[in-house]
Amino acid sequence: MSEPITAPDHFRERLTHLRAALLPLHKALVDSERVSYEQNIGTIPSPNHFLKLLTEDPWFAWLHPLSQLIVALDEALDAKAKTPLTHELAAALVQRTAALLVASETGEGFPRHYFDALQRDPDVVMAHAAAAKWFRSRPLPPLQQS
Repeated sequence: MSEPITAPDHFRERLTHLRAALLPLHKALVDSERVSYEQNIGTIPSPNHFLKLLTEDPWFAWLHPLSQLIVALDEALDAKAKTPLTHELAAALVQRTAALLVASETGEGFPRHYFDALQRDPDVVMAHAAAAKWFRSRPLPPLQQS
């Protein structure tokens, strides 16, 4: 016997918790990368300059997939969204998150930079652990099979 499809409010709650778990991780990564940038390149003179670097400088480009994921969660959770929040959409966002948050010592892009941040910064490790805990404790229920 298959499980029933959960109500959209349940998906909304799950994605809200996922977003809440990702925000501290995102902040820890941004803060860690800022420290690394300033150690290697020089002091960032102002918050506005830092925002410009975050959005335009190649040094910070590896963070964009996580930023874009958080935006996608915000859009899915928007009550005025044109696309209704379905099990499929919620599951896709959870799957996208799980695929993104895999660190790799080899390769390039997000997985490699994520690995490096985990190696250098205990705050990133703690935020990663909190996000990983979300995945262990809050899986989405399976779709009902017809």
